[in-house]
Amino acid sequence: MALTLLEAAKRHSGDVLRAAIVSIYAQESDILRVLPFDDIAGNALKYNVENALPGIGFRGLNEGYTESTGVINPQVEQLVIAGGDLDVDKFIVRTMGADQRSAQEALKLKALAHKFSNTFIKGDSQTTAKEFDGLQVRLTGNQLIAAGSTSGGDALSLAKLDELIDAVDNPTHLLMTKAMRRLLTTASRNSSIGGFIQWDLDAFGRKVAVYAGLPILIADANSDVYQTLAFNEANPGGGSNVGTSIYCMSLMEGMLQGIQSAMPEVEDLGEIQTKPVFRTRVEWYTGMCLMHPRAAGRLYGIKNAAVTA
Repeated sequence: MALTLLEAAKRHSGDVLRAAIVSIYAQESDILRVLPFDDIAGNALKYNVENALPGIGFRGLNEGYTESTGVINPQVEQLVIAGGDLDVDKFIVRTMGADQRSAQEALKLKALAHKFSNTFIKGDSQTTAKEFDGLQVRLTGNQLIAAGSTSGGDALSLAKLDELIDAVDNPTHLLMTKAMRRLLTTASRNSSIGGFIQWDLDAFGRKVAVYAGLPILIADANSDVYQTLAFNEANPGGGSNVGTSIYCMSLMEGMLQGIQSAMPEVEDLGEIQTKPVFRTRVEWYTGMCLMHPRAAGRLYGIKNAAVTA
């Protein structure tokens, strides 16, 4: 059964290290806070994606049916290896305490959380062969909706946002930048536009904006490192690359979910021989699966301008 990292951690309440890792992940990444993960055996997951339903008709007496079968596309999703090593000099440990290593390990886990979140959206195995493909690469056809055709992008319209939501089966979340969320909340205060915004609390007591019943996840929590959804994307109408995207997702088992072999590992390799440092390795065997053709959608070509109705 696919569980979010927070839900999985509750089943291992006595594992202090696991709980610490999950807390860091969930607080650093809105995506990792709510994305369900399946623990899989082996290095890949095989699954089927529904492509087309079989036909259904009516028949008269003594007549037959026209044979029809559905279309199912088999898929294979490989785990990727993400992580890194970190070294802390013996001098720092001996003079400032062993907690200096713990502080560096926490920073490494935060960086891994941000890297996963960035790849979840922007990953492209054609450009970087060792990473998995993100939503921007995977979403095509009817799941890719243009905000308009104006050169340089178009202002977000609430009608287009509603169209995006309708393109997803059982939607659970929206994903955008803080800048885009600000434009939405500004529009909600304008009676001629609307776009009713509510506020809720997440698992850590932080405020979360909600539009049309869908919590808004933020994709630029670490914008100094990853400009994940900045206004720097190409627009359907051409012109300058000053557009951004909003994603609507169904984050649940059998829809859009993560995969992993197990929780991320933090391994103490001790003092290495080549230099006087203590080395720690942080590693995670992970990936994502888009298991339904309408599990997510992308609205793109949105410029930085006031929202319209």
